[in-house]
Amino acid sequence: MSGGAGSRLRDVEGREYLDFCMAFGPLILGHADSGVRAAATGALERGWSLGTAEPYSLELAEYITGRLPWVESIRFVNSGTEAVMSALRVARAATGRSKILKFEGCYHGHADAMLLKAGSGLAEAPVPDSAGLAPDVVQETLIAPLDDEAALEKMFAREGEHIAAAIIEPLPANYGLLPQRPQFLQRLAALARSHAALLIFDEVITGFRLGLQGYAGLSGIHPDLVTYGKVIGGGFPVGAYGGRRSLMELVAPAGPVYQAGTLSANPLAMCAGLATLQRLEDGRVYRQLESLGQRLEKGLAGLPDIALQRVGSIFWLIRSAAMRPGGKPAAAIRSLRALPADAAAGFAPLFHRLLDEGIYLAPSAYEVGFLSAAHREADIDRLVEALRRSLGAGA
Repeated sequence: MSGGAGSRLRDVEGREYLDFCMAFGPLILGHADSGVRAAATGALERGWSLGTAEPYSLELAEYITGRLPWVESIRFVNSGTEAVMSALRVARAATGRSKILKFEGCYHGHADAMLLKAGSGLAEAPVPDSAGLAPDVVQETLIAPLDDEAALEKMFAREGEHIAAAIIEPLPANYGLLPQRPQFLQRLAALARSHAALLIFDEVITGFRLGLQGYAGLSGIHPDLVTYGKVIGGGFPVGAYGGRRSLMELVAPAGPVYQAGTLSANPLAMCAGLATLQRLEDGRVYRQLESLGQRLEKGLAGLPDIALQRVGSIFWLIRSAAMRPGGKPAAAIRSLRALPADAAAGFAPLFHRLLDEGIYLAPSAYEVGFLSAAHREADIDRLVEALRRSLGAGA
């Protein structure tokens, strides 16, 4: 691909594609949004890397901390991986413990300790982790299944005194979209609290996409630490971690936890991110995205061998012979154990047929799709009709 505008991508031969990947999530306003472009261009003209204190990251930090009460302090980095890595380091320093609890199918970037049953690009790998992981690092990571309070209770009973933090995507969106029951997340929060472990929400995907306060705001479950990325940079490289001030003050130079980055809080990302969040504040974009999502759900009703799981502007198309026609699965898929065995095999031919029709989805059965403010009702209808033709043709 050579470029994009609005809801379209353009390839190196000049062909346009209707894009439902949206750079894997950050482009909530669409490609090359004019307001975001203006903010980034202004930053570029002033100087794109300053290497010292500047007002742009401060303005974005104050915007976020002023609207999310559980984020009293925030630090910017360059990626979600860095944000998670740093948050885990803070948790270990704060608790004096070494073990981290993660969940099957939740992806937290490519730090060694998190590349275990992680999803994302690993979801279709022969083994659900990566080569090159040091055994002494891996053994400090505990893994629990999603949507299973009994297993969670047993894990904390056995390891609770050693757990520095439990980290979870509160809406897992890297192994398909696996919405969790509120009761499960509430139990996780309670168990972490009772064992003096920290709760970390990885909201790199959901932060500022499900609403201005992300999943934590919608659920009322406020984590000790939270990680962000994607939307907060407006499409530029960014990550952030934040939480209670007492925890964040452990980070250098105020405290003993070292973290730094030459290009962290880059002015282009800070200005583009602030311009994006300011556009989202009045709620109109979120209402538009929900309307588009509902239209997609309605349009898929009755289509064979395909189902949809959706939360706000994040959706997952499930291609499987086990699916009832169109709409939602008969029972919500919330864990890896409930994944259809034929999902990957069924998705590949569908992906390529849609690509031939000029529609681009993320190229994996287990990656989610994203709607943006640049999409229109006609775009949703075009996707539905293309799916109808593709499924009718046996894709």
